Amino acid sequence: MLRLQQQPCSGAAAQQAQAVARLPTATRRHRLSVTAAASPTTGADNGRPTGPGAKKVLVVGGGWAGFGAVKHLAEQGYNVTLLDAAENPGGLSAGWRTPQGRAVEAGVKGFWYQYHNVFKMVKELGIPWPFTDFETSGFWGSDGKLITQAPVFSKQPRLPAILGQFVHTFNLFDNLPLANRATIIPWLYSAIDLGSTPGNYERYDKMTALEMFRSFGVTQRAYEQFLKPTLLVGLFAPPEELSAAVTIETLYFYALAHQSDFDVCWCKGSVSELIFAPLIERIKQQGGKIQGGRLVSGIETDAAGNVTALVARNTASGAEERYEADAVVFAISIAGMQRLVQANRALADRREFRDSTASRLASGLTAASPRNLHDEYKNEPGTVVAADFYGSTRLMPLTDEEIVRKVVSNMALCEPAFRDAKVVDSAVLRFPRAVTHFSPGSAQWRPTQATSFGNLFLAGDWVKGLQHGANGLSQERAYVSGLEAANLVVGRLGHGERADILPVEPDEPHIAAAKELNRSVKGALYAAGMRSPFL
Repeated sequence: MLRLQQQPCSGAAAQQAQAVARLPTATRRHRLSVTAAASPTTGADNGRPTGPGAKKVLVVGGGWAGFGAVKHLAEQGYNVTLLDAAENPGGLSAGWRTPQGRAVEAGVKGFWYQYHNVFKMVKELGIPWPFTDFETSGFWGSDGKLITQAPVFSKQPRLPAILGQFVHTFNLFDNLPLANRATIIPWLYSAIDLGSTPGNYERYDKMTALEMFRSFGVTQRAYEQFLKPTLLVGLFAPPEELSAAVTIETLYFYALAHQSDFDVCWCKGSVSELIFAPLIERIKQQGGKIQGGRLVSGIETDAAGNVTALVARNTASGAEERYEADAVVFAISIAGMQRLVQANRALADRREFRDSTASRLASGLTAASPRNLHDEYKNEPGTVVAADFYGSTRLMPLTDEEIVRKVVSNMALCEPAFRDAKVVDSAVLRFPRAVTHFSPGSAQWRPTQATSFGNLFLAGDWVKGLQHGANGLSQERAYVSGLEAANLVVGRLGHGERADILPVEPDEPHIAAAKELNRSVKGALYAAGMRSPFL
């Protein structure tokens, strides 16, 4: 997080506070944040037993997925405990403070139009609405020139999918001519075609997104100035390092499925303080336990192949603690899963856990996102900037001062007024391997939520087989996966009601009809031994 004093920005710059600037980096393995938040109070075993004989459930991981699972299971009367290695559970939303005491949060987190389940949960908490209105956004190139803008689509007249997006952005592409944008149109077929025949998804998954774009004739300019920066922000890596299948899912959801899906709002402060802190309090009121500073180090199983207990090291005291369990949910990142598998033979002996440690699922991305929206700062002079660098391997060795200078330099490319900015407070946070990178061929390595252990389930935005349309919506998808993991626990242990998971808006009739027609035609062609020339 940077707080700067600067000359007043132009009106155009002020309107583009929700900006995304593409910044060049090399290896995409790490995440470095210069951003803002504050942590909720937790760590002590303050939950109360839900009754004699209540089934014991352990949830490992204190992010959106873990909190989603714990919240529902506590509401259903389970004796549920969340274990997290961080002293203040909250995933990448757990917070810190700058030297001058301002909130610092890891990562710039957008909340998109179809975050139905996250929005529902926040309403259930009965707290003041923590989100801004949906806001405009923009993309800048590495030369500092504005590539395009995105209006608030939900405030525009609603038109059929694809047509609405085209009409309402027609005059907003400042540096990308219509002739280049038109070369993207043939690619739209892939959004209709994905999953149309058996094995089709896997064939797309083995391609890179760059290979797919080239096969459909997308021009280099359209690729460099629109598709590539979009994916750097949405999927955290350039198209040459991304699965074409995951790329199609993400672009389809954000840009093609419905006119309003790209609309985004922001938390008016740190997610930790405004959302996770009251959520943790609600969980405790329901009898759930939040145990921060517990690093899971061991797994105990029985002869039937069920997990019976977890062993965790108390990071404060160094003592080993044993937690019995009737069911377990691992709601941790891929990097966390890799460390857990390497340390536990019981997991390493199972194929789905060995596969999840494949390097093709390594974390990383490249982007930066500035904003000025925290209510905490709205009456202060100057500007607050939160910048994320994904794929920041080359930046990790730099000093905090060098990172701050780089942020100011990059901002000045997009808005010259920042050239005279004076940094008065800042904080730099480093998070190696903090985000998921879906490489070509990664689908075969991603596990499903159910595992070969009868009572062990997985949750996170990286699992596959989640029957929910929130593709590309990392926070919503993670939270939904936590609810679905809770449902698997309910089904396994036979107590309580399943969580009611709100779906995304269904395909519009013309899109659904196009998919069905393509499925029928492709089915007939494949039955005759013919295959798509694009694959």
